[in-house]
Amino acid sequence: MTPQSDPEIPSGDNPINPTLKLTLEMGPIILFVLSYNFGDRLISLFNLGDPFTKPIFLATAVIMVATLIAIAISWSVTRTLPAMPIVTAVVVSIFGGLTLYLQDDTFIKLKPTIINTLFGVTLISGMLMGKSFLKTVMGQAFQLDEEGWNKLTWRWGFFFLALAIVNEIIWRNFSEAFWVGFKFWGMTGLTMAFVASQLPMMMKHSTETDDD
Repeated sequence: MTPQSDPEIPSGDNPINPTLKLTLEMGPIILFVLSYNFGDRLISLFNLGDPFTKPIFLATAVIMVATLIAIAISWSVTRTLPAMPIVTAVVVSIFGGLTLYLQDDTFIKLKPTIINTLFGVTLISGMLMGKSFLKTVMGQAFQLDEEGWNKLTWRWGFFFLALAIVNEIIWRNFSEAFWVGFKFWGMTGLTMAFVASQLPMMMKHSTETDDD
């Protein structure tokens, strides 16, 4: 589960290939970084004008389109629409659209903050009401006891909020190029490290049998 991915309930009838799933999750952000890094060349090569006056605007359009394509492919394979990718697509479309329309890259830089805050607040709010939304969407993927789900949900909730804070610090205090690179390498690295740190706890609270 990553800030650019989703925990989804697998469809028993149409399971998605793990490689395809990873491609659909990471593809939009990879294309965003590539289109930003080669933005000046692409703008010159194709003689692009408004609203693609800067690489960040071109990259914004690319991630908007790529996100919608990824969801469409996922739907065609699984016939399911997990909540988190839908929320991500909506936020990307709104903030990406504002970025291009107003020619203000502040909106696309706020996107990770908004998404991670939404996910974090949702998980924590659910726990305060006595419900693990993480268990709801991942209960068929992992088998944990109630204490394990509660711990994992709290931790993911606060981790999402931490990512939102980190994004704010990075885009407000560092260069745009640094933020774009960190958006992929930094966020992905932090998420992988967090996931790895949760494995011992998940193994301790696993209810899976040897047959499972």
